Amino acid sequence: MTVDVVFKALADPTRRELLDRLRERNGQTLGELCDGIAMARQSATQHLDVLAAANLVSTVRSGRRKLHYLNPVPLHEISERWIDNFEAPRLRTLSAVRRRTEEAMTDKPDFVYVTYIESTPERVWDALTDPDLTAQYWGHSNVSADWQPGSRWDHVRTDGSGVSDGGGAVVVSDRPRALVLTWEASTVEFEIEPYGDIVRLTVKHTDLADAAERAGAASGWAAVLSNLKSLLETGRPLPQAPWEMTRSH
Repeated sequence: MTVDVVFKALADPTRRELLDRLRERNGQTLGELCDGIAMARQSATQHLDVLAAANLVSTVRSGRRKLHYLNPVPLHEISERWIDNFEAPRLRTLSAVRRRTEEAMTDKPDFVYVTYIESTPERVWDALTDPDLTAQYWGHSNVSADWQPGSRWDHVRTDGSGVSDGGGAVVVSDRPRALVLTWEASTVEFEIEPYGDIVRLTVKHTDLADAAERAGAASGWAAVLSNLKSLLETGRPLPQAPWEMTRSH
């Protein structure tokens, strides 16, 4: 997605209000978004289509419901590539989007993030599972004996200590289409799809335990995905060190 498309989508105050509502409570239906802002469903649908085209909103099906999620990845990429180059210490928090989930539903992801990468599905899948590649853009190495369902995987520090700062089990391993992992008590699902000549990568994170974990995930996935995209497209990650999705160091 081009920067022009993102800025055009953000130029409309109604669309910014829809994003604000998703920032306050993620995973809303069309009816929930319209409630309280005196907006017809048809108008809201048109605005959401523009936001989706700019990759600022992503959707998932939960039973018969269509849930809308704020997708901060394009905003984080803009911040990392331009804003942070000038005033990183003071403005870095502008790119961290706090996501909170108020509904306790096992079939509803806490977060749904989407990014588009000029690469192949095979390279994207390998970049999620190769220890050397994950070390470059994630700051930790994702390590498993064979990445087969039932196998253990670990998020290992790159300081040579061999210490794992988290991990879990491989649930689904379908190269190059899907990878599903447990991460402690939560679950992360990676969906990799061809999108014309590029790749659409969708990340769903489910069953985060509390507000602190949701806040950490909210600020972190955008950074990780931006770094992954930069590494695969340019051969190097973004200059800022990625966020580590860990509970402790």
